[in-house]
Amino acid sequence: MSDDAELIAEALAGKSAAFGQLVQKYQDRLYNTVVHVVGSTEDARDVVQEALVQAFLKLDTFRGASAFYTWLYRIAFNVAATWCRKRRSVLSVEQAREVSGNEPLDRRAGPTEPIEQEERCQQVREALAALSEEHRAVLILREIDGCCYETIAEILELPVGTVRSRLHRARLQLRDQLKQMLALDEERA
Repeated sequence: MSDDAELIAEALAGKSAAFGQLVQKYQDRLYNTVVHVVGSTEDARDVVQEALVQAFLKLDTFRGASAFYTWLYRIAFNVAATWCRKRRSVLSVEQAREVSGNEPLDRRAGPTEPIEQEERCQQVREALAALSEEHRAVLILREIDGCCYETIAEILELPVGTVRSRLHRARLQLRDQLKQMLALDEERA
């Protein structure tokens, strides 16, 4: 029996500390993914908390057909999708900085490098936010969270072929968004 399976069995037997261990094991990874989906650190905390509460309440429905974290991610993505539909808003510059936190700076960089790096990061965040929800989710799971196609398919409850095509389209859309942003920057310069 795997560690997760043992913890789930203990949690179902009434040992809440066992579920606490599952939370500790997966909450940071879940948060790091969700923050890119919802676009705000505050919203991501709320979504992750809600997803963990739902997972606890629905733990008896977990059948073990997939890995526990896949099941948990599916819940979190459903909560995040609902959250995004309720809170459709464009990130302000201040909110975008909040999402990114302080970017690490290259100590050897010239005086303009940190500013240029922050501008590039901001452009990527804006381009990512401009993607449709379905394309953004697939791209984040693959490129940021490093999930394989099969895991993404399980999380999003899609066929692997659909994951592959959405990922392809998401990459193309992201590339096009970034090209447009760069063209606008060049026009302004």
